[in-house]
Amino acid sequence: MAQVGDVNLFQDLNGGDISVVDGVVGMTGGFGVAAYLALFGGNELDEGGDDTTFQWWGNVDEVDPSKRYRSETQFLLKSLPQTSANLLALEEAALRDLEFFTTEKIANSIEVVASIPALNLLSLAITIRADGDESNFKFTENWKANE
Repeated sequence: MAQVGDVNLFQDLNGGDISVVDGVVGMTGGFGVAAYLALFGGNELDEGGDDTTFQWWGNVDEVDPSKRYRSETQFLLKSLPQTSANLLALEEAALRDLEFFTTEKIANSIEVVASIPALNLLSLAITIRADGDESNFKFTENWKANE
């Protein structure tokens, strides 16, 4: 059986996961996996700035900056306290992490809305528009700065 698309990597409260049914890895299309990896696929210690000391090892040989995972969103969840005042910083970080969708002309626009659904959790509602189509994703992640 031929499998097409990306491995269906999805986010849960324990990190990334995949589904396997009867020994077959689940596959998917669309922007969801790329968005998840951009937000949470780097190194938690990488602040996303000029310092590349803690960037994800897969970035070392990548010459195209738009294809490097820096995951500033993931870093901020580990370093900022959970307050409503920090939601804007997380929205802006998520937009920077997802910026490759627009700079590489994969999508026309991206919107991110951050909220706090419960203690120690962050919810990111993401809308990606591409040539008239709209993809919506919601990621709920542990706010690790409080651990």
